[in-house]
Amino acid sequence: MKFPKPLQSGSTIGVTAPSSGVEQPLHSRLELALTMLRKRGFNVKEGKCLRSQSQDTSAPAEARAEELMTFLLDPEIDAVMPPWGGQRAIELLPHIDFERLKSCPPKWFCGFSDISTLHLPLSLIAGWPTLHGPNLMELAATPLDDNTAAIWDLLSCQPGQSVKQQSSPFYQQEVANWLADPTVGLQQTEPTCWRRLDQIEQPLKLQGQLIGGCLDTLSRLAGTAYGDVPGFIRASGDKGVLLYLENAQMEPLEMFRALKSLEFHGWFSGINGLLIGRNTGPDASSGDHLSYNGALQAVFHNMPYPTLYDVDIGHKPPQVSLVNLASATVDYANGSAAVTLAFDELVGRRKL
Repeated sequence: MKFPKPLQSGSTIGVTAPSSGVEQPLHSRLELALTMLRKRGFNVKEGKCLRSQSQDTSAPAEARAEELMTFLLDPEIDAVMPPWGGQRAIELLPHIDFERLKSCPPKWFCGFSDISTLHLPLSLIAGWPTLHGPNLMELAATPLDDNTAAIWDLLSCQPGQSVKQQSSPFYQQEVANWLADPTVGLQQTEPTCWRRLDQIEQPLKLQGQLIGGCLDTLSRLAGTAYGDVPGFIRASGDKGVLLYLENAQMEPLEMFRALKSLEFHGWFSGINGLLIGRNTGPDASSGDHLSYNGALQAVFHNMPYPTLYDVDIGHKPPQVSLVNLASATVDYANGSAAVTLAFDELVGRRKL
């Protein structure tokens, strides 16, 4: 079991949209992102499922799945970078041959949001490390902030090496308008502060093998062949597991139900710790209703492991890049943290 080979000048990156495509008004931003890849010395192979959008997706499910499988199997392609996530990646799962991919050399598959739907089974079943981090469209800005740019350190990391990332100083509250200015970078206006759910403000070290992604979509995979996180936890042995999740759209009560479902399916049993990204869903409309923080407390307050929230993960960038299956160490103190990923031995693969 291996990590993908490091990217270097001359590597080829395949760009396809397995969920939402890029409509014409945002082609300028896409072109900037593709130009950025070429300036870094990469070759670009553009898929047919990319520059269109209908019914909330780039193409019919069968076409998207076929193109993604082709890119993942193509020995001339070294990494796959979708432009962004979307809503309908889940319908690709029956069309992806994870058993065949298990016997193939892994390659980097990057992104977040709905891309988590594909990352999770690719890691759990096929044993491929997958990178949860900035989407391609976020990489078009020049210059990149340090947190976003760290994706390139990970993608070029050699086996046996490690990459250390720091929590951000500020994060973006309002979404950047790529239609008005295709070149715009992050508007980092809000001070970052990672928080302990137990409110014990003492230094904390968490260690384990990473698994996780976007709560909105991964919660739909619990209890299916595509989401055997409990099996991964059991297989982790002495290393243990660090689970990470981020909420994109769910209001507190819906998020509460999703988290309770994961609890009932065993996702929170036997882990070493939990990382929860900054919330982008709506909060409670009044004090009479369950709040976002109240939902977290209701689910996790009696869990026997630490939980950090407001972490640099998810839809309020910047975010640290996390690699599913990689060994991680999180050193937290006073609202800040360092995340070190080691590209070492992996746990056993799961069967579909």
